[in-house]
Amino acid sequence: MTTTDVQSLGEFTFECGESIPELEVAYETYGEFTGDNAVLVCHALTGSAHVARRPGAGDDTAGQARAWWGDVVGPGKAVDTTEYYVVCANVPGSCYGTTGPSSTNPETGEPYGTDFPPVTIGDWTRTQRRLLDELGVGRLHTLIGGSVGGMNVLDWLSRYPDDVERAAAVATAARLDAQCLALDTVARRAITSDPNWNGGHYYGGPVPEDGLARARQIGHIMYLSKASMAQKFGRRSAGRETVREESPDPAASFFPYREVESYLDYQAEKFTDRFDANSYLYLTRAMDDYDLSTGYESDAAALAAFEGELLLLSFTGDWHFTVEQSEAVAEACREAGVDVSHHVVESDHGHDAFLVEPEKVGPPLATVLEEGLSGRTITDTTDGEKPTGESESFAPVHTSLFSK
Repeated sequence: MTTTDVQSLGEFTFECGESIPELEVAYETYGEFTGDNAVLVCHALTGSAHVARRPGAGDDTAGQARAWWGDVVGPGKAVDTTEYYVVCANVPGSCYGTTGPSSTNPETGEPYGTDFPPVTIGDWTRTQRRLLDELGVGRLHTLIGGSVGGMNVLDWLSRYPDDVERAAAVATAARLDAQCLALDTVARRAITSDPNWNGGHYYGGPVPEDGLARARQIGHIMYLSKASMAQKFGRRSAGRETVREESPDPAASFFPYREVESYLDYQAEKFTDRFDANSYLYLTRAMDDYDLSTGYESDAAALAAFEGELLLLSFTGDWHFTVEQSEAVAEACREAGVDVSHHVVESDHGHDAFLVEPEKVGPPLATVLEEGLSGRTITDTTDGEKPTGESESFAPVHTSLFSK
């Protein structure tokens, strides 16, 4: 059984202190709720509630061409919707059905634009908790999220530690590093310097398409690794049929139009057709601002109240959310006495690996759902002993972090 709906949560006060008269949340559910089988999946930056394929729906939901994790979530998949009641909710500030900058402000009858309150990952977590209350879901069997959705998971563990039995944070970190903050800054400046941005009040007129396109291109570069870019594109020239009629580069007619340029242009065109520029500003700000230790003395202190199990999944080719950043979270868990396992996957795909390599992501998630950390590859302990051992139920792992 699949449900696609919008739930009103009434008046909502954001962490910044500002309120809106009504917050609507777009969500999808899959499977039947039996009281103890609820799984919440937290989407990544520009994702939607459409996490799994919907039979008979043409798979064209929420403005996206396909379900963003359709090879991981669904009947018979790693997150098996015949066994679990899976919920995925679009976050506040997005443009896929949940209230955000492009939504109509009931007090003015016009889109909010940049009058919409600043949004934090904590606001996402609080929204999800209230939605689950409306759905009759108390404690979660498992909580899963990738990328900034993994930050969403960590926020849940610090904010509602008693509400989660098991969790999996995939390709994530306790906070962004300075390099990623810098790149996000340039991406946002690309949007706000577009003449059509108009201070964020562009609805009903020309949209800042060029600025959003450049921002997305910067994002895609962050999501790929050097190895994956070399393999996919190298320095090869693209075919003549891919060259744009009007190039923004006056020297382009002399130089080759390369495959990597064609890829970035294609991805930008697809993205500007489906996403809102203001939402991109709001969501990247929420990601940049997140710090697990905020309000606590340390990351360990933030996680200390969580008594469930946490799987951390990272990828060797990911320089956006690195293996070392996941290991830092694992170390904080060990310090806090949280049962944790850090599974490191050999991959050249960069940050995109958590989306494009379901065969490596799925098995660890399935094992944690069914067995908890008793079925893990790396057997971590909380008494300072270094982890050892492997299980064939997980994909091959890179263990150099643990061979100290």
